[in-house]
Amino acid sequence: QVQLVESGGGLVQAGGSLRLSCAASGRTFSEYIMGWFRQAPGKEREFVAAINWSGGSTRYKDSVKGRFTISRDNAKNTVYLQMNSLKPEDTAVYYCAADRTIVVHTTPFQYDSWGQGTQVTVSS
Repeated sequence: QVQLVESGGGLVQAGGSLRLSCAASGRTFSEYIMGWFRQAPGKEREFVAAINWSGGSTRYKDSVKGRFTISRDNAKNTVYLQMNSLKPEDTAVYYCAADRTIVVHTTPFQYDSWGQGTQVTVSS
């Protein structure tokens, strides 16, 4: 497993932007696909975006396509989530996750390492 620490959350007005970062340590970062998930109060944790080891394959939740971009820097052991045109419905705790596999997937329970989460609040 890897240890994951998210940062970059905060309060932003609708239409604004935030960039989340997730720093990984403990194992070879490039052996892992990385995902971002979010959980709003009273709701289940949901998939947001994921990226393969090279960055050449990505997947997104439909509602964030065109607004969010996932990327990674294997030299810095870090994955990012650039969030633009934020909406109040994007408000949630955002988690990064890692899975030591090749194919990008969206299933939370298959990710075996999780960060502690960072709060994103979008005001209307």
